[in-house]
Amino acid sequence: MRNMFYDVRTVESYSFKISVENGRVEKVKFDESRGKAFRVLKNCFWGYFVGDVDDKEGISLAEKNAVGKGDSDVLKVSSSGKFVLKPKEDFRDVSVEEKVQFLKDIEKNLKGDKIVSTSVTYFENIRRLSYYDSNGNEVFYEIPRIGLIISAVAKDETLQFYSKRVMKPAGFEALKGAYDLADEVVEVVTKLVNAKTPPSGNMNVVADSSLAGVFIHEAFGHAVEGDHVLQGASVLANKLGQKVADDCVNIYDDPTIREFGFYPFDDEGVKAEKRTIVENGVLKDFLHSRETALKFNSRAGNARAEGLKFPIVRMSNTYLDRGDHKFDELLEIARNGVYLVGSRGGETNPATGYFQFNAQYGYLIEGGELTGMIRDVSLSGYTLEILKNIKIGRDLEFDPGFCGKEDQLVPVSDGSPPILIKALVGGS
Repeated sequence: MRNMFYDVRTVESYSFKISVENGRVEKVKFDESRGKAFRVLKNCFWGYFVGDVDDKEGISLAEKNAVGKGDSDVLKVSSSGKFVLKPKEDFRDVSVEEKVQFLKDIEKNLKGDKIVSTSVTYFENIRRLSYYDSNGNEVFYEIPRIGLIISAVAKDETLQFYSKRVMKPAGFEALKGAYDLADEVVEVVTKLVNAKTPPSGNMNVVADSSLAGVFIHEAFGHAVEGDHVLQGASVLANKLGQKVADDCVNIYDDPTIREFGFYPFDDEGVKAEKRTIVENGVLKDFLHSRETALKFNSRAGNARAEGLKFPIVRMSNTYLDRGDHKFDELLEIARNGVYLVGSRGGETNPATGYFQFNAQYGYLIEGGELTGMIRDVSLSGYTLEILKNIKIGRDLEFDPGFCGKEDQLVPVSDGSPPILIKALVGGS
C-alpha cells in the first residue's frame, strides 16, 4: 500500500465475573466483544482507526488519520504462527450454578469471631488475537485466563483487611488450592487486628517473594520500558552496559512462562521470548515495541494493548532470579529488623528511582528470629541503592495482577525469592 507500513489486529474477548459478598451473590457480569484496530505509519507518523469495517476500508481510514510528520519507524521482524492454550478443565464446561456454589463453599471457610465482612470474586476470560501486517507477518493465539480473589475484614483493636488471589493462564484446574487460601486469609486477618505498629527508621528488611516481586516490577521494571527511557523518564537512561546492581542480581522478563503475564505473541505480532534485563548486576537491555527497538538497535516483543487500544511497551512476567541464601540465613544475617509480607500498593517514580510501598503485614526480627506481628507498615528508598546492597533467597515465587499504564490494564506477574535489603521503614 504505497510503501507504507500497516497492521491489522482483530481482538475477540469473552469474559465472565461473579462475586459472593457476605453470603450473597453480587456483581454478575458477562461480556463478549469483537473488534478491529488498524495502524498505518505514513511520513513517520501513526494513523489509527478502530472499527468493525473490512480491512481495506480500515487501513484507508487509518491512513487518513496519519495527518502529520514525525520520527516514528518500526523494526522489521519475521513472525508467524498459531497458538491455542487448551486448559485441562475448560471453565466454559462448568455451569454458573456450580461456580456460584464453589464460591459460596469457599466463603464458608472465611469464618471467625473477629471477621465482619467477606468476599470471594471469580473471573474468567478468553482472548483471541489475530494479527497481520504489510511485512507479511501473520499470527493468531487464544488464551484462557482465570482468577479468584478471596478477602476478609476483621475487627478487634483495629479494623484490618487481608486478601489472597490466584490468577493463571489456565482453566478451572488452577483453583484447586482455593480452600487453603481461604484458611490463610482467616488465620492472618484475625491476628492482624491485634498486631502492633511498626518501628521506624533505616533498618534491615527481609521482604517476602510477593513484596520483593512488586519492588522489581514497580521500582525497576517500569524504568526499563523503552518508551519511558526515550522520554527521559527513567533513572536507567544511558546506563546500558553499566553496573546497576550487585553481582548476585539477575532480572528477566519472560512472557513464555505460564504465569498470568503469559503470551505467545505480542500485540505487534512479534514472537514472545525471554529477555535478559540485568545479568550479574549489569544492565543488558530495555523492553521494547517495534518502534523503540529500532531506535535502540534491540529486539521487539513487549508491545501490549488492552483491547483495541494502541500497543505500548509493557512488562509480562518480570522477575528477580534465585540467589544462594536459605530464608533462615536471611533472618540470621539481618539479626534485627523487620520481615514484611505482601503489598497494599504504593508509588514509584521511574525517573528518580524513588519508591514507597505499603506491606500487608510483617513481623519483627529480633536476634535472627521472627517475633511480634506488625501492621500498617511502609517501606521506601531508592531502587539503585537497594539493588547494590541486596542478598537474595532461593525460593522463586510469582504473584499475579493487572498492571496499569496510560489508561491500559494488562495481566502481569511479578517474581522474586525473599530478599534482604536496607530501607526506610515506618507506619502507613
